[in-house]
Amino acid sequence: MSTADLVQRWVRPEIQALSAYHVPPAQGLIKLDAMENPWTWPARMKAAWLERLNRVDVNRYPDPRAEALAQQLRQTMDVPGDMELLLGNGSDEIIQMLALALRGEGRSILSVEPGFVMYRMIALWCGMDYVGVPLRAEDFSLDMPALRQALEEHQPALVFLACPNNPTGNLYAEADIIEVLEKTPGLVVVDEAYAPFTDHSFMSRLGQYDNLLVMRTVSKLGLAGLRLGLLAGPSAWLREIDKVRMPYNINVLTQESARFALEHHQVLDEQTVHIRQERMRMLETLAAMPGLRVWPSEANFLLVRIPGQAAALFDHLLTNGVLVKKLHGSHPLLEDCLRFTIGKPEENDRLLELVEGFAHG
Repeated sequence: MSTADLVQRWVRPEIQALSAYHVPPAQGLIKLDAMENPWTWPARMKAAWLERLNRVDVNRYPDPRAEALAQQLRQTMDVPGDMELLLGNGSDEIIQMLALALRGEGRSILSVEPGFVMYRMIALWCGMDYVGVPLRAEDFSLDMPALRQALEEHQPALVFLACPNNPTGNLYAEADIIEVLEKTPGLVVVDEAYAPFTDHSFMSRLGQYDNLLVMRTVSKLGLAGLRLGLLAGPSAWLREIDKVRMPYNINVLTQESARFALEHHQVLDEQTVHIRQERMRMLETLAAMPGLRVWPSEANFLLVRIPGQAAALFDHLLTNGVLVKKLHGSHPLLEDCLRFTIGKPEENDRLLELVEGFAHG
């Protein structure tokens, strides 16, 4: 039997049917496709960080629960004192832990679409059914009649609501999220990956609803390379989810680097302010261009529609050294759409110059 035959026999059919998550090459390009903070640290801060890492021994396993880091995250992110924290290798690992802990025959994960693709992918990896409920086409708000029907029909074990949402950038009405919490039989995770760029959060509501957890990441804050996420909520939930966490999942360099960064959070806070300012400037400039529609955003990116020309604009930008995210073809509600991450002012200027030239061309 050939290797191909063995693969076909033993790899689960639903895995064979998937495409691997694709990350396009970005070397030499202005990278505005992945919602990263475009700024690195000041030279003096970077030197102090390297000096700190020089004192770290890598021959020993890290603190298995990253207690010192967890305490700093608790303070920085205003986690209520009676709630517990669980750390993951990025929020992706936390999503996987949640799915592994709650999976079972006939159980499903429910989310809204368009949304974060890893909810669906991880559901399939873990052998759970996935239910995607379309958002409203006009403003990407929650379609509550459709959600009520889906919750009643599928009785999901796990619901993910990213707020602000990726790739649309909008918040959901607080009353709608509360209704989802009240009507969901299982667990509801509010994914606040873009919390640095909005003033709205469900973190303070932890404990008010027995089935609410809040997920965060430090990636958008400016620490994407560290791969660190956190889950906050009642200890009764987190004790069980912790049982499927891999031992030592947060390595010693990530623990020390994240602690150092949070000690200097004012630098990251200043960068976040600049990103918010640039977001408004780009929104106003793009909204004035002919033939474009741009949606308001509470995240560090903007969703743009250019009817009939999204693929051509994407190619035009790429040819001229700017990489953005092409969403056209990924979901019916994202037809003719691109997503622009907010970069440095000079990067944004170049993007705006190219888009304006294309729009007037």
